[in-house]
Amino acid sequence: MSTTLHHLTRRVALIATAATASLVLAACGGSSDTGSAGSGNGSASSSSSNAAGAHNTQDVSFAQGMIPHHQQAVQMAQLAADRASSAQVKDLAARIEKAQDPEISTMTGWLKSWGKDVPSSDSSMGSMGSMGSMGSMGSMPGMDQSGGSSMPGIMSSAHMAELKKMSGKEFDTMFLTMMVEHHKGAVEMATTEKGKGEYGPATSMADGIITTQNAEISEMNKVLGKS
Repeated sequence: MSTTLHHLTRRVALIATAATASLVLAACGGSSDTGSAGSGNGSASSSSSNAAGAHNTQDVSFAQGMIPHHQQAVQMAQLAADRASSAQVKDLAARIEKAQDPEISTMTGWLKSWGKDVPSSDSSMGSMGSMGSMGSMGSMPGMDQSGGSSMPGIMSSAHMAELKKMSGKEFDTMFLTMMVEHHKGAVEMATTEKGKGEYGPATSMADGIITTQNAEISEMNKVLGKS
């Protein structure tokens, strides 16, 4: 009887020892796998984040400048809805608003993710100064050449106020003339970004701006009888 009890006790001890060893090995293995996986995921996430956020000062300048530039174009386009007499001008204005509104949101997102200041919604108006190169607009009412703008193609508050007073064919002519110069400024800014920017989505947007707005410049010049 004592012999049987001895064998049972020994058997239980061996089973317990084996189970303990198994648990220890499993725990070690689990810890190693988890640590490895966690480290791998963290590294991949960090790498992805760095790749997505790689940008330089030119990218920041592009976004901070193009946001108010686009905002003013959208403001001009919105005026055309009830002031323009030409269906072609109204269609062009609608396309400009549809294209540039989403780009404003996209660039705002970039700046926020980079921890940079986002231009206020009224920075495209007011004290921006007169447009750097007014071309044929110099002889138009309210189109004075005073001052200069650091942002290519931007319109002064005086230019915008004058546009708001107009309607019909007079509005069409002034809108198209202003927008041609405005687009030329945007193309200039986008060309700089395309050549010096580092952030892929920003240089891609710049490329799209160049293509789209050059085409619209040609379209507007045809309507104005300049081509």
